[in-house]
Amino acid sequence: MTRLADKHGALNLAQGFPDFAAPANIKEAAVRAIEGDINQYAVTWGAPNLRRAISDKASWFNGIESDPDKNVTVTCGSTEAMMATVMALAEAGEEVIMFEPAYENYIPSTVLAGATPRPVPMGPGFTLDEEALKAAFSKRTKLVIVNTPHNPSGKVITKEELGVIADLCEDYDAIAVTDEIYEHILYDGRKHVSLATVGSMAERTVTISGISKTYTATGWRVGYTIAPAALTNAIRKVHDYMTVCAPAPMQEASAFALSLPKSFYSDLALTYQKKRDLIASGLREIGFDFMTPEGAYYILADFGKLSKLDDTKFSYSMTIDCGVAVVPGSSFYSDRSKGRSLVRFSYSKKDSTLTDAVGKMRTFFSKKGPSPSN
Repeated sequence: MTRLADKHGALNLAQGFPDFAAPANIKEAAVRAIEGDINQYAVTWGAPNLRRAISDKASWFNGIESDPDKNVTVTCGSTEAMMATVMALAEAGEEVIMFEPAYENYIPSTVLAGATPRPVPMGPGFTLDEEALKAAFSKRTKLVIVNTPHNPSGKVITKEELGVIADLCEDYDAIAVTDEIYEHILYDGRKHVSLATVGSMAERTVTISGISKTYTATGWRVGYTIAPAALTNAIRKVHDYMTVCAPAPMQEASAFALSLPKSFYSDLALTYQKKRDLIASGLREIGFDFMTPEGAYYILADFGKLSKLDDTKFSYSMTIDCGVAVVPGSSFYSDRSKGRSLVRFSYSKKDSTLTDAVGKMRTFFSKKGPSPSN
């Protein structure tokens, strides 16, 4: 949808990257690293200073204790972290559970590992459907992928829901893989809880996060895993052959980013909460239905009151005719029919971009709405 948006000059509310600048001091750290000749391969599993910074951050923010030499692996973004983890830990004959709607990376990672995806539908309001989850577990279950805050819905999985997942992982000797890339973007006073801190889950959890979303640096491609030593050793082998190492100067700058004061994170959450409120009020006024996001920076909206088109045709018309690009909801479901009346908006944009987008949509839908010809 980004290519389509570029082709037609549409405002890009499709792909989840900001259209505003990264903090100046973080960019300056990257420049210093390049000019300081940190331009060759880093240690395969991450520069030592960055692994220490990740370990320190995991302790004070997540409540996860780790040894930077034994438990932390730096990857080319959280997407590679997920891919390397699934390929290292799952194989043919085993199953990987994930909650739908789901970020598009999870099923391909599972298929490339030779394992079988086992999507579990979320309940009303994107709550955990405990009975559906219990039914999905079996002796073949190897991994459970848990994404909180959740892309595409904005759901924040509660500590009670994490407890259900933890109990099932322990009952079936399964490993949890958590995608926590939006961990600092929560709203209305919510607090992030890492699954690795629930009960004894630290011994069977791979925690994944990265630099991209928190620090407005999606192009730097710096992510990481935190896991028990035995799991880390397996992940590092796959990571080594997959990408060798994350970009060395970006690792140096990422270590600096992780040293920012705690006020940076509270300001970040407040900034995104204001953006959420700005676009949510506009979308509701236009006629979209959705759950108000609790975290991350997406809205998964039902457009059924506005059009009878399917999600793909609706998204194309939104991009070409309205000038606002969105993602078809079926992208997040293995059964594409479940996303037929849904689209995802990303609001990681300037306030002016969001205001312009709402204005374009308001005009578009007040006149004629989407065209079926696209």
